[in-house]
Amino acid sequence: MPCKLLERMTGWFKKGSQNPAMNSPRIIPRDQHPISRQQISRAALNVLYGLHKAGFEAFLVGGCLRDILSGREPKDFDVSTNATPEQVNRIFKRSRIIGRRFQIVHVRFGREVIEVSTFRAMNREENPDKQQHHAHEETGLVLRDNTWGSIEEDAQRRDFTCNALYYNIADFTLHDFTGSLQDIENQRIHLIGDPQTRYREDPVRMLRAARFAAKLGFHIDQATADPIPELAELLLQVPSARMFDEVLKLFLSGHARASYEQLQQLHLFRFLFPGTQRALEGEQGPVWEDMLLAAMDNTDKRLAVDKPVTPAFIYAVLLWPEIQQRMGGYLSSGLPPAQALHKAATRALNDQIKHTAIPRRFSTVMREMWELQLRLDKRGGRRADALMEHPRFRAAYDFLLLREQAGEIKPGLGDWWTRYQEEDEQGRREMISNLGNQGSANKRRRRRRPRKPKADS
Repeated sequence: MPCKLLERMTGWFKKGSQNPAMNSPRIIPRDQHPISRQQISRAALNVLYGLHKAGFEAFLVGGCLRDILSGREPKDFDVSTNATPEQVNRIFKRSRIIGRRFQIVHVRFGREVIEVSTFRAMNREENPDKQQHHAHEETGLVLRDNTWGSIEEDAQRRDFTCNALYYNIADFTLHDFTGSLQDIENQRIHLIGDPQTRYREDPVRMLRAARFAAKLGFHIDQATADPIPELAELLLQVPSARMFDEVLKLFLSGHARASYEQLQQLHLFRFLFPGTQRALEGEQGPVWEDMLLAAMDNTDKRLAVDKPVTPAFIYAVLLWPEIQQRMGGYLSSGLPPAQALHKAATRALNDQIKHTAIPRRFSTVMREMWELQLRLDKRGGRRADALMEHPRFRAAYDFLLLREQAGEIKPGLGDWWTRYQEEDEQGRREMISNLGNQGSANKRRRRRRPRKPKADS
């Protein structure tokens, strides 16, 4: 559905295609666009006016403008300026320069952090400081890029047209260098520049294309999408710590199912979770996919009502298919279930961190959730009460329900635990007693060994 805010804009839009590499900007005056300072956070305005007062250019840029024009509420605000990181750092007391690959400044106002970046230059051979501030591998991957340029160059250096709008705090005009407004109107994800080159510069742009399409409900331009399956392997060059952050953006931002579907369509998921992808392509693939999608739907619902979510849970679900496959092999070799699960979890985690880092604070929680899956069926005596006091019980219980919902295991145990949590003390004792009765009825009698005949004296 076309953006209602854009439909009300006048004077800026001309029918027909727009070249994403245009040189001269389209400048829309304040009375012809709907963006208002009332839609901008106080912290962002403080940064914009602080830079402007110090004599620098100051623009609101990127996703916040895209979201406003698409009828969404921005979650964060980014600022772009011709001030260098050092100059920005001197202007704002509560600021710090971060990053080596791309230097930016974080300016803090209370609990809000505004990201400020300096206009970046195009990759020109004649740049006098190119060797000092710019470096990339033979594959095209940019390792360092801190050469400063003009706003026009900065717009061409951004990834997608929908993220390349600029709002000038000096006169409240909107600057469009790449046909951004038209692509937002057409709900299109359109990469700026040559796709092969841009993906090689930063393979994470392929994940960003999938994430923006999922988040915004936009379609990916054909020329932008076509090279992705062929170049997806470039993701293996990206540091695993950065990939961990990108996975969280994909699956913990309220559009997990749509992100998963985009990743599969673009053949990217296999380079994030290769073990899980192998399981999805196996005999139990439909069961595992049902489980993943159910977990993602639940995560999206929790985020929609501001309930907390943890990376440990979504990662535990994502790796479970691989763990079950590995565990089956260890059980066949004679290992007891607890040892087989421990060994399978260790192997799966060791393989996964080559692709996406998993901090120990999360992997420890994941292991506890997995181990509790074996213990939830052991409920006799006071064991059920002890399990409920375990700090990971609730997460393990939710995990159990997902497994039953997907058909990995037979239903029944999850319902028992649901009722057990709702019962009072007397009701719980009766439930435990009934378990004992069932066990006695089903227990096979122990055969007595025949006595050996006494030897003749």
